[in-house]
Amino acid sequence: MRPCDGRYEELKKGNITRNVVDDLTAGLVLAAVAIPLAIGFAMASGLRPEQGIIGGAVASLLGAVFGGSKYLVHGPTAAFIPVIAGLMAVYDPGFLVLASLIAGLMLLFAGFFRLGRLAEKIPHSIVVGFTIGIALIIALSQTGPALGFKEKGGHSIADQILFIYENTGNIHLSAVVMVVLTIVFCKAFERLSDSIPGPVPALVFGYFGAQTFWSDKGLVLIADQYGSMMADLIIFRPPLLPETWNAAVAFDLFYYAFTFFIIAAIESILCGRAADRLAFNHGFPFSPNRELRGQGMINIFSPLLNGFPHTGTLGRTALSIRIKGRSPLAGIAKSVFIIAIVLFMARYLEKIPVACIAGILLYVASGMVKKKEINRIISMNNYHVMLMCYTVAAVPLFGFMIGVLSAIVIYAICFRLFEKKKSKEFVYRNKRVREKY
Repeated sequence: MRPCDGRYEELKKGNITRNVVDDLTAGLVLAAVAIPLAIGFAMASGLRPEQGIIGGAVASLLGAVFGGSKYLVHGPTAAFIPVIAGLMAVYDPGFLVLASLIAGLMLLFAGFFRLGRLAEKIPHSIVVGFTIGIALIIALSQTGPALGFKEKGGHSIADQILFIYENTGNIHLSAVVMVVLTIVFCKAFERLSDSIPGPVPALVFGYFGAQTFWSDKGLVLIADQYGSMMADLIIFRPPLLPETWNAAVAFDLFYYAFTFFIIAAIESILCGRAADRLAFNHGFPFSPNRELRGQGMINIFSPLLNGFPHTGTLGRTALSIRIKGRSPLAGIAKSVFIIAIVLFMARYLEKIPVACIAGILLYVASGMVKKKEINRIISMNNYHVMLMCYTVAAVPLFGFMIGVLSAIVIYAICFRLFEKKKSKEFVYRNKRVREKY
């Protein structure tokens, strides 16, 4: 767990000063992207906006120092949203801290016992199905804020659909227009510029719109729902058990801790390996076991400092690589810039409409469904297509744990039969080739 190792090798190649400047620039851009996403992910999870900001800063710092990749950027991820939202619907923040601490210890032990390679055994069809399922949950959870509803719907899919149906007469047209224009800004800058991420100009547009030509339209602002963001920015939040302890609470504690562990382990390892491919890394390789230990540090200390569980993020990692982020210094710089920006701009962030944040989250959810990945599963065989479709349906209906674990069980049961059939087809195909030539 040495903080300084071969992951900084890219800084020594060529002009060192230029390399450091590139990493600092990447950190600044990543901070600008992270702030709107952190606010949105925290609000969608049932937490306060500043918890996403401080959590993202802590995760970025610890992930850069103790993680297993030269390029991987850490922060809040959409996969945690439905899980944390489900926990916060029943328990208080202290229970979230306790579950995350247990998950962090599990991640540390997994790293020390070198279990990182087990995550590679999960088939890509389940990963793609899980990602699409999470995107559906996020999109549905943001439909209420996008339509301008001031109240929140239920936690389950059925409750949310019923809530939307019952409140169709309360649709706020200005909020809908704000959401549409936010998505248009995000999509437009995605095509126009590699260095200016879409959520940043969308956030600026939302602020000026709410303060000028839409100031009298009754848009709900972040400050209207949460008050000042600077009130509890950095505080120590201890783990707490509920007042009543029984078998149901014990089960929930294990359920949420294990879910945080699984999400952090799988997503960080998959993102770390993808980062090496995106950067054409031929030097110091990604270490899955070191990454698990780094994830353990993140998920222990981030909630204690008023954050929540975090992991590696592929979208922000790809952005860092694209703008010449070369080493963990980019993640360290991102952490510093997040805190600096928020300290100077908190009073402006509080005046951003909730509908603008909903638009950014809907944009993120749409980006999680990738046609290329779906076509890749379709090109494999019908078995993996069915596995993907099952996971897509099971995750929103039954939750992450039941959805993903049941898909893994189905895969494990059918693995031998499927692989045996695949092997016979391969032998038969080779026999036909030999006969032909």
